[in-house]
Amino acid sequence: MHPARQLSHSRAAPTVNQRGFTLIELMITIGVMAVLLGIAVPSFNEAVLGGKLGSYANNFVASVNMARSEAIKRSVQVTLCASADGSTCATSGSWEQGWVVKCKTTNNTTCDAAGPNWIVLYKQQALASGLKMTESASNLSMLFEPTGVGATSATIKVCRATPSVGSQERVISVTATGRASVSKTTTGSCS
Repeated sequence: MHPARQLSHSRAAPTVNQRGFTLIELMITIGVMAVLLGIAVPSFNEAVLGGKLGSYANNFVASVNMARSEAIKRSVQVTLCASADGSTCATSGSWEQGWVVKCKTTNNTTCDAAGPNWIVLYKQQALASGLKMTESASNLSMLFEPTGVGATSATIKVCRATPSVGSQERVISVTATGRASVSKTTTGSCS
């Protein structure tokens, strides 16, 4: 036999390197991902809810502070009230329809205690759908005197009512002196 022919017959078949996942490895990976998503998604939803509630509560506190400071600065009464249209005070409903800070005016440009008309100094649009903002005594307005003192104290709760009740709320407290603060609660009720 010829040596060259012998080598050609005794060569081993070349090996092919295969890369990839087996079906079992893929199933385990998908299972782990499902568990991680099951844990992460509710936490993310709670973080988003907390951000929304905090934002609206802080906007309301800023409106209280603005109304109080404008009353002192302009030496007139300034009103903070719920408003559905962004210009007049609401007589029914609740704070989630939005609110305005306004004062009386004679010339429609500056605040004047004797004025028959109103100037809107700030307006807040309605809250996002599903969120609720209610005052414990159903007050829809707050009046701030030129001294900065508020006429009434208020406790306002911001929470999610739909599609499901959120597990956290923000409670805004406005004292009779016109000072406002926000606290976080987790009662899980929204009414």
